[in-house]
Amino acid sequence: MSIKDGANYAPNAKLKPVVRPGEFRFAAAFLDHGHIYGQTNGLLAAGGTLTHVYDPDRTRLAAFAKRFPEVQTVSAFETLLDDGSLDLIASAAVPNRRGAIGETVMQAGKHYFTDKSPFTTLGQLNSARDVCSVTGQRYFVYYAERVHNEAAWHAGEIIAAGDLGRVLQVITLAPHRLAKDTRPSWFFDKAAYGGIITDIGSHQVEQFLAYADCRDARVNFARVENFGHPDRPGLEDFGEFGLQGDNGASLYSRVDWYTPDGMPVWGDGRTFVLGTKGTLEVRKYLDLGRQAPAGLVLKADDGNVETIDCRDSVGYPFFGLMILDALNGTERAMTQDHIFKAAELSMQAQAHAHAHGTMDRTA
Repeated sequence: MSIKDGANYAPNAKLKPVVRPGEFRFAAAFLDHGHIYGQTNGLLAAGGTLTHVYDPDRTRLAAFAKRFPEVQTVSAFETLLDDGSLDLIASAAVPNRRGAIGETVMQAGKHYFTDKSPFTTLGQLNSARDVCSVTGQRYFVYYAERVHNEAAWHAGEIIAAGDLGRVLQVITLAPHRLAKDTRPSWFFDKAAYGGIITDIGSHQVEQFLAYADCRDARVNFARVENFGHPDRPGLEDFGEFGLQGDNGASLYSRVDWYTPDGMPVWGDGRTFVLGTKGTLEVRKYLDLGRQAPAGLVLKADDGNVETIDCRDSVGYPFFGLMILDALNGTERAMTQDHIFKAAELSMQAQAHAHAHGTMDRTA
């Protein structure tokens, strides 16, 4: 696994199966983004059985089959849709196609697990919500910055235990490495990826809702810019936004494509949480200047200050919980309302930025 390449960042974990072999069968399809490898790793570690893969690009298909030699390739997506033995289809398609693919999967009687961002328009979200309601299938989303990061997950456990008291504010900093020459053309097409807040920002909104225990929020401000890449006019390389949750907690988030080449990982992602009884900082991917990779939680409360090293100790419980949710109809990993709300708020912030928050370069 490359820690310098965020597009293909795919953590592995010790096997912690929650089902027996063959009890939860899944396939992969539309491999446009490298996050499909992280999605697949997580499901396999939790005991899922990977059976088939489809992609119209033979090169991508061959690369996936090489990584997971047990998988059978198929030449048509319909083969997966017609397979009554499959419980779920995982996908990392071009973002503006993810909603429609998910609807097709759910209408075929299977659960869907897509990379973020799960939608690029509110219309896509509303349509998928309707299909979920009619079919009873789940639309799961790979919000990896929390669910596939041991430090970020453990931060949630600390907060849920009440150690910080009531959460008042969450700050997320989410720099990413652009690696411009390696990106596909759709990456620079705003209609395809939805904008930087819709994309990277969906992670940040999801964390805020989880840590602050919010069901809803409103957008206070948002802006997006292309500061440094005039050769790619469809790229937004910087964004920032603020939310106020329905319980009074607030979020400030910065997202950007400005990780410098000297950084040993793809982004120095950090989260800061302020509570009435304590504070914590999550250093998700490195401890800058000291350790890379790293996964640390720095916590202070009325009792003490501690640094918690989470790597290779917390694991990734989300995937097992998601499999059990799919099989049992529960919502322990993440509720459907939470999944859709994270996407909805990120798109609302993106729209707010387009309407109010982009610098006037003609002045």
